Amino acid sequence: MESRVLGKTGEKIPVVGMGTWALGNSGGEQRREEIKALQKGIELGMKFIDTAEVYGHGRSETLVGDAIRDYREEVFLATKVAPENFAHDDIIRSCETSTQRLGVKFVDLYQLHWPNPRIPIQETMRAMQELVDTGKTRHIGLSNFSVEQTMQAQESLPRSELVSNQLRYSITSRSIEADLLPFCEKERITVIAYSPLDTGDIPIGRIPKDMLAKYEMTPAQLMLNWVTYPDPVVAIPKAGRESHVEENARSVDVRISRADYQALSRKFE
Repeated sequence: MESRVLGKTGEKIPVVGMGTWALGNSGGEQRREEIKALQKGIELGMKFIDTAEVYGHGRSETLVGDAIRDYREEVFLATKVAPENFAHDDIIRSCETSTQRLGVKFVDLYQLHWPNPRIPIQETMRAMQELVDTGKTRHIGLSNFSVEQTMQAQESLPRSELVSNQLRYSITSRSIEADLLPFCEKERITVIAYSPLDTGDIPIGRIPKDMLAKYEMTPAQLMLNWVTYPDPVVAIPKAGRESHVEENARSVDVRISRADYQALSRKFE
């Protein structure tokens, strides 16, 4: 699995990881299937798993914890705190609750899920810095923050550097290309692309068949190859089934050419 450097850390993470939105909501056989899918992804090198406290009201974190129990040292683990919990004491409490559900002592990346203008960003980032200082998280990231909000968040951090901004990005959802993507590239902030397969609504009819044949890729694989082509971007497609995980893991075995990347970009402008 290809890897990319996380922010300015020098640490490398897989260019294709696994998202867990809507996982953990069911029990029985479906839950076992979701755990097996996450474990298969780890075995295939997709050792970056992202979750959030709001996914299934914590059930996603519990599922991830069960899936990684025997793999913790191999996995780069990320979760997110909800904006209603951005007050100082609430963030500390949320992180502790998340680590308990995940069954870990710390997370590798703790992210602010959405901006919350009702709580001063200085208070929020002070709590995030304390989590780094006490070893509850190794890195601090954002999600769905604009350029201005990202700058304010970084200015409010006393010692740490922001390493990432998790943003919606796919070949059919490209609003971040106007300002956020170039800003993150300039500031060396990793873009974590969520919904890189447009929540499963893959535009099969619009993807050139000759390009699929040329690279022996499925439409989903070509979409993942395209979205992770820019240097600052890694992707976290949903990991609900083993077959989908296996398909996603092979998406960057071969890289499309720059000419084909540009041609595909123009086709979906």
